[in-house]
Amino acid sequence: MSAMAGETPGEIGADAAPAHRFSSRSIRSFVLRQGHMSPAQRRHFDETMPKIGIAYRAGLLDLAAVFGREAPKILEIGFGMGETTAKIAAAHPETDYLGVEVHRPGVGALCKLVTENGLANLRIVQHDAVEVLRDMIADGALAGVHVFFPDPWRKARHYKRRLIQPEFVALVARKLAPGGYLHCATDWEDYAAWMLDTLSASALENTAEGFAPRPAHRPLTKFENRGLRLGYGVWDLLFQRPQ
Repeated sequence: MSAMAGETPGEIGADAAPAHRFSSRSIRSFVLRQGHMSPAQRRHFDETMPKIGIAYRAGLLDLAAVFGREAPKILEIGFGMGETTAKIAAAHPETDYLGVEVHRPGVGALCKLVTENGLANLRIVQHDAVEVLRDMIADGALAGVHVFFPDPWRKARHYKRRLIQPEFVALVARKLAPGGYLHCATDWEDYAAWMLDTLSASALENTAEGFAPRPAHRPLTKFENRGLRLGYGVWDLLFQRPQ
């Protein structure tokens, strides 16, 4: 199995300094924190990433070769600790999932879930998702992109750091196949309105009148369930590239 022409999964530079793993971009939507890894996360990171990890390189991935088959490909951006990503991949074995996350504890946690659940349809890139989309994903290659609960950057002076910006949405739209979708979800109402305005002004089409009902493919997390019981809102947006 090759991650790229002549390459294999696992060439991730796991112990490289962050400056060596992430190339230069003026404004980022994340803050790189090393965080604490549990022994289990460290073990699974060390054992599983060489098998399913895809190195960032400025060259297009052959996604069929990466997964060893022709199947719809979904990119998930910022999967956190990987609970939702693993559940989705387990529920949809007919679809392949490429998870992108910068934080090592979350990558280790998802590696653990991949091993425990025998998920053959999931690969991981530990890198900036904007650069992965821009440099590694061919135009029209994706059946969908998931952006669940990104950092809302609540202070107005930090809005420029929000991931959902016109330039980013235009990039996603190019990478989607006709009929492919962008699914965003947030529990921050101000960011939800920002997302709706930004997506509505893009080349993508809203599949709902405003916000969408939670699609069946996005499972509820324990955190979300607790918030809903306390009366907190969650907003889903499902936009599609025209056929």
